Amino acid sequence: MLYQLYEAQRSLMEPFADFAQAASKLYGQGAVFGQTPIAQRMAAGYDLLYRLGKDYEKPEFGIKTVNVGGRDVVIHESIEVDKPFCQLRRFKRFTDEPKILQTLKSQPVVLIVAPLSGHYATLLRDTVRTMLQDHKVYITDWVNARLVPLSKGEFHLDDYVNYVQEFIRYLQGEYGTCHVISVCQPTVPVLAAVSLMASRGEKTPLSMTMMGGPIDARKSPTAVNNLAMNKSFEWFENNVIYRVPDGFPGVGRRVYPGFLQHTGFVAMNPDRHASSHYDYFKNLIKGDDASAEAHRTFYDEYNAVLDMDADYYLETIRTVFQEFDLVNGTWEVKSPEGTQELVRPQDIHSTGLLTIEGELDDISGSGQTRAAHELCTGIVSSEQHHLEVKGAGHYGIFSGRRWREKVYPQVTAFILEHDQPQTRAPQGVLAQEDAVPAPSRARKRATSAAARKTSAPRTRTAARKSP
Repeated sequence: MLYQLYEAQRSLMEPFADFAQAASKLYGQGAVFGQTPIAQRMAAGYDLLYRLGKDYEKPEFGIKTVNVGGRDVVIHESIEVDKPFCQLRRFKRFTDEPKILQTLKSQPVVLIVAPLSGHYATLLRDTVRTMLQDHKVYITDWVNARLVPLSKGEFHLDDYVNYVQEFIRYLQGEYGTCHVISVCQPTVPVLAAVSLMASRGEKTPLSMTMMGGPIDARKSPTAVNNLAMNKSFEWFENNVIYRVPDGFPGVGRRVYPGFLQHTGFVAMNPDRHASSHYDYFKNLIKGDDASAEAHRTFYDEYNAVLDMDADYYLETIRTVFQEFDLVNGTWEVKSPEGTQELVRPQDIHSTGLLTIEGELDDISGSGQTRAAHELCTGIVSSEQHHLEVKGAGHYGIFSGRRWREKVYPQVTAFILEHDQPQTRAPQGVLAQEDAVPAPSRARKRATSAAARKTSAPRTRTAARKSP
């Protein structure tokens, strides 16, 4: 019933939001009432009301070009694999300059596994844009569960793990090799996916980079962890799970609604959000367009949320935050063939491991991601590295200045360090990137030098000392 009430309230607010937007324009510069004494305040007030009342749709990545070798390269998005609950999205780079084309060809293939925890994959826009300078980039673009008809079946945490394995195999089939980056929530299912592939004797990714995720949520628990740990499984099932109402393709599907997640996000820092909106109002009055646009950009992303399938959400709560199955060695994943397979991270041998944590992360606490090293005992210590980003919160390790200046040089150096020649045959299309030889040693040295300038010391978790 709560979902229906929310949709009714949203429909009721829609005309008022439209009115506020129109009124803001009427009081804008050069408009009908733009010359009245209080025009700026009225325009700012109505604009704020509009943004508080409007409905936020899924944003676009909007990456049109990136700079490679001093030249702008055109980006084209395409869907490479289309699953009911996820699309594997590729950012293909195009150029007609032979020198730049050869650079694009030689760069590593990276699968970015975006979180399925409330926001869309576009939350990693800055991650993708930066990675595109030196890598072929694919990302998991998760689908809003309320848009998936019941006829498409259920979606469980096991399905998430199986999707990741399928995407890795797809990239290996296309290029022969790939690297995987997981941000926040997917660190756990990604580690499970690679572990299962290793246990079966399959080829695993050349490297795994895990950023700010709850591998072991018992370490330095945050407010997010405490909520999941202190409430019973039944509490979550009875209080946050609702059925999608009429008007959506997924009508009748049990979900954890996006609007409830958004309420939880805001409730974590209500004063900060109230202050941010008031600053936006003042910036509009002052005519500080740059600050106002930065506010819009952030909240267009922050306020756009998706529904998660109830089975997946509840199983994540139980497996990751209540029973700690991964670190306890008791997690079994059901394969597409229906067999139960035990997740054994110790079976991973040929994949490099880099973990990254933010010093001030209030979502995944200190040590939670680093715990992956304690599980991956089959990886030699020289292939295990850890980075703690000083002064960075949760979002700072994958977005913003600290990501670009401190984290990214480390990530790209680590990937190049573990890259191998790709085996996909060129398709004969000069204007698009293909996969051929691996990066030169000179490029590796240059990138590693850049990383050393901006990074914190790397540590070997297994050996407990610097490499």
